[in-house]
Amino acid sequence: MAKIKSLDELMKIKEKAVKDIHMRDTEKKGKIVVAMGTCGIAAGAKDTLQAVVNELEKNGIDDVSVVQSGCMGLCDVEPTVEVIMEGSDPIIYGHVSPEQVTRIVDQHVKNGKVVSDLLVRKGEI
Repeated sequence: MAKIKSLDELMKIKEKAVKDIHMRDTEKKGKIVVAMGTCGIAAGAKDTLQAVVNELEKNGIDDVSVVQSGCMGLCDVEPTVEVIMEGSDPIIYGHVSPEQVTRIVDQHVKNGKVVSDLLVRKGEI
């Protein structure tokens, strides 16, 4: 990469980066966040995260991003998964095993219906 020689050059690079990030974010209609703090990992969050990725791939869903986060502060209900779909309140599910990921993707991601028996919290923390 060439050296940046002026503030104008730096601003152009910044504008392009911001535009690229915005375009990447706007292409997605939702996001699934898997808490990967030590408590989550100890409870099986790695397997849950992999199940989320596999289930979205299996269903051909490519407009929902999968993101890892630190601890959500809900250690007693780990592994936790937050589903944030465009136009809806965020939903946090608890005790999410890899087997339950299929239900979350089928009911919530594909059909917009909350999986009530796994519901921990509706709305942002």
